Amino acid sequence: MIRRYIGALIETSMPTVALALHINSMGSVAALGFVTPMTYFIFIILSTLRLDFWLSTFTGAVAAVQLFCMAMFYHPAIGDQAEPLYYHAARSLILLICGMLAGAVGMQLRRQFEASIKAATARDRITNLFGQHVSPQVVERLMAEGTKTDSDIRRVAVMFVDFRSFTAGARTRTPQEVVDRLDGAFAVLVDILDRHGGIVNKFLGDGFLALFGAPLEAPDPAHRAVAAAREMLEANARINEATTWPLRIGIGIHLGEVVAGNIGSPRRKEYTVIGDTVNFASRLEALNKDFNSQFLISEAVRDALGEACGDAVSLGEIEVRGYERPMAVWRLG
Repeated sequence: MIRRYIGALIETSMPTVALALHINSMGSVAALGFVTPMTYFIFIILSTLRLDFWLSTFTGAVAAVQLFCMAMFYHPAIGDQAEPLYYHAARSLILLICGMLAGAVGMQLRRQFEASIKAATARDRITNLFGQHVSPQVVERLMAEGTKTDSDIRRVAVMFVDFRSFTAGARTRTPQEVVDRLDGAFAVLVDILDRHGGIVNKFLGDGFLALFGAPLEAPDPAHRAVAAAREMLEANARINEATTWPLRIGIGIHLGEVVAGNIGSPRRKEYTVIGDTVNFASRLEALNKDFNSQFLISEAVRDALGEACGDAVSLGEIEVRGYERPMAVWRLG
């Protein structure tokens, strides 16, 4: 800080040194009347870039004091004896006021920069914390409303999405073709999730885990998840008609309580969900292979939808890996 003030003092003194070296040849009236004060203004304006009110004020004060001292030292004759003091004091006061105004502008710019940095940092933190993809709309809501990152119990709809036989199809294509096809498909599906209020918590190779109801509360997570899944199937069918590499999609949705929170190592944490609800949703999606289906839901989702799920077809009580008793499974789409 001391060096910054010393630097400002040296810089602002440069016009004074130039004035002292040339005032005799220029004439005191001409030099003090126009040229030097304008040069001081340049340094005062540049002091705004320091974004420090007191440093800019200091620059204006140095310019004012030095100009006034030079005027009193050379004491140019302008009318009667009282006129030089009043005239140059007023000009010096203007320099001081300009320094204060430059400081005020610098402080305003500083506040704006700090706010921008704070907003960018918050966005980065939210993006890192809440998974691989967070839509701009979700980021705005999280920044505006805030959210708990401590572990808590949430009732959410968990969706697993996977592209069937994608690995087999990728073997006969170049890496760039694989990436382009997967990115194009994900772009469409994630956009649908955004519109229905879901977020992608994790990308899992050729699939992903999506959440409805966390980290932001949702009054009807099951309805949102099923509506998004139906639209995904329709969008994927349209994409398959326009491409030489059609992909079959598999979706599984389960509704229930999860432990949601900021989980990970001290160096790298991520917002995620764990619990039986997540495990069963994953098992549901995998069952699409056995039933040659694309969209399976649990009984909890079926009950939550009620009459809105009139086209659901019961597959009965199904043996699910990792569960001792059979679980009711329903097919949609």
